[in-house]
Amino acid sequence: MKRMIKIAIVVLLALSTECVWGEGLAPKKYYGRIAQRVGRMLPSSHVLQHPLDDVISQKAWTNLFSQYDYARMVFLQSDLERFENMRLKIDDAIREGDVSFVYDVHKLFIERYTDCMAYVTNLLETSAFDFSKDESIVWRRKDLPWPKTIEEQKELWRKQIKNEYLLLVLGKELNVEEKAEKEKNKKVSEKKEKEADEETKEPELSPKELLLKRYKMYHNVRTESDEEEVLQRYLSAVAQAYDPHTDYMSPMRKEDFDMDMNLSLCGVGAVLSMEDDGTLEITEVMPGGPMGRDGRIKKGDKIVGVGQGNGPIEDIMFKPMRKSIKKIRGPKDTKVVLEIIPKSDPTGVTRRRISLIRDEIKLDEQAATGHVERVVCNGVTNMMGYVKLPSFYGTMDKAPNDPAFRSCAQDVANYAIKFNEQNVDGMILDLRGNGGGSLREAVYLSAVFMKHSPIVQIADSRQSGILRTDDEGPSFIFRKPLVVMIDRASASASEIVAGVLQDTGRAVVVGDVRSHGKGTVQTVMPVGPEEYGSMKITTARFYRINGSSTQVKGVESDIHLPSWLDGIGEIGEDKLPNALPWTEMFETQYEIQWNMATLIPELRLLSAKRLEKDTQYQKHLNAVNFFKESAERKVVSLQRDVRKEQMKKDRENRKEFEDQDDDDSKDDGLERAIMASSKAKKLEKDCVLRESFNILGDIIRLTAASPMKNPAPRRQLPAWLRALGR
Repeated sequence: MKRMIKIAIVVLLALSTECVWGEGLAPKKYYGRIAQRVGRMLPSSHVLQHPLDDVISQKAWTNLFSQYDYARMVFLQSDLERFENMRLKIDDAIREGDVSFVYDVHKLFIERYTDCMAYVTNLLETSAFDFSKDESIVWRRKDLPWPKTIEEQKELWRKQIKNEYLLLVLGKELNVEEKAEKEKNKKVSEKKEKEADEETKEPELSPKELLLKRYKMYHNVRTESDEEEVLQRYLSAVAQAYDPHTDYMSPMRKEDFDMDMNLSLCGVGAVLSMEDDGTLEITEVMPGGPMGRDGRIKKGDKIVGVGQGNGPIEDIMFKPMRKSIKKIRGPKDTKVVLEIIPKSDPTGVTRRRISLIRDEIKLDEQAATGHVERVVCNGVTNMMGYVKLPSFYGTMDKAPNDPAFRSCAQDVANYAIKFNEQNVDGMILDLRGNGGGSLREAVYLSAVFMKHSPIVQIADSRQSGILRTDDEGPSFIFRKPLVVMIDRASASASEIVAGVLQDTGRAVVVGDVRSHGKGTVQTVMPVGPEEYGSMKITTARFYRINGSSTQVKGVESDIHLPSWLDGIGEIGEDKLPNALPWTEMFETQYEIQWNMATLIPELRLLSAKRLEKDTQYQKHLNAVNFFKESAERKVVSLQRDVRKEQMKKDRENRKEFEDQDDDDSKDDGLERAIMASSKAKKLEKDCVLRESFNILGDIIRLTAASPMKNPAPRRQLPAWLRALGR
């Protein structure tokens, strides 16, 4: 429940939206020059080569208002009509260096949202809800019209607050009922442990108190933006009119992007949340970081001031969280002084100043992990390697011999070498949830499993080319059977790797019906001086070596083992606004490196027979269907008895996925299902992974007498003919 109240953030990572008081904001003088440069870069560098015209202006206009008011509950239709004159003029304004439009939109948004929060506060403090009344709420409003009047707007908010209030009440009731049922089977030691845990709990808030606190925090976050964040939104709206992956990155956003790719940053090593008293509370101290090694600052302490080196302490109470974080973050080996209110002093009177030396923090939760699994399949025990790769990270600004250099391909290669040393029989590469990253790393990673081969074809607006494993990168390392796992969140570089391993017969792909479907390449370009930020522009499309783009269509699995994502219709490249269409080109010359494709029919049959008898997997399928039904549920009841019955059914269907720490204040249906399922599950409870191991066992048995071969290459098509396929 605390997750809904707080916005947890790693001190070294930034939020997607900035937080600074938004009153009286105006663009800085050089913002117009930034806009003009962005306006020149987009038409010339984007793969579409589309001019900055009225078509782009219309899309940018829509993007901007959707960014501000996704649920369409803040602006009125009259507000949009007020700004209608800019629908076809954003392109002209950008060329002229005029960015005033977005600051007018931002000012009106602050006014409207503040009025909405005043209504919410008054409603909670003065009204009682009648849950016997037959009412319902449309819980997803992104495609519905904006309210016409203030009265209609207030009615939307009334139902929204009534819905959240009902969820809190019913969630607590169901928790009490479930707890009573569980206590019957509790062991004495477990019960005592639970009682000890409850003694340290914070005082429980009433539904009204919780909602008041929550919406106060929402108001602080939504109405806090500085000039840079407002410009970020505007230029991103323009950039994303070309395609959803083209974006403007302010200096702060660019810094975050670099940290994600390098899996490292410099700071003190803490997770923070913004409290409604204006402080930054330390919700987690990261082991091994400067704060953790020092030991004087504890979880629950609050930061109220920050100083640089021997300089003065700057008060950060009620200051923008993102800017406060930037003050705490800094170059390695530099001193930062934190003014702390200890958790032991709830009055806030006691303050201590503690100096720390910033150091590099490794974000290893996004790094590759692996181990060897002993699996019994068809009465035969096999040793199988498993590697989970959450992202395609790779250091761009350091040489491979630099100690700070990171490469996911090298990390996976190191696991493959260990697997070879342990004489494993096969390997699983788990790319579920991997949204991509470095194209270079995708090529290098493919080389771990393949002989010299083309990996991916690249085509921009002028020419095409082929990236191959024999150009550079690690040598062919792992030669045993391979299974690649994907889901609807596997995108970009994940699809390159899965696609080429599938096309060459090197691996069997299992998972959702298809992957995400992102088949484009982005290039980061500076707009000018550092304070101007950078552009991330889609400069090319990539194609599988068989000529098909992964754009929109993705990579289809050979054996369908659906995840909870498979039933959600809103996930996929084709669901993103302004997504580029699917295209194709002629295939290039490549070898079939193994016979995996010929095994698919038998592997499907063997898997289906197993899963028919797998009760846990059948429950998993029921849960997948539940997610699908939840995604399609547009309206939910606000009548107490009806809603409680629905929540009971939802909880029953969600048992295989639900984490005990899940937040019962989240709406039932899709949103809460996503929260419940996004947490990592233990391998033994992951029935999709377990069946993937079984499939790998089948492959090991079926390929025992047919190791990897090196057949003659396919016929080479003329270069000019391949180029026509673009």
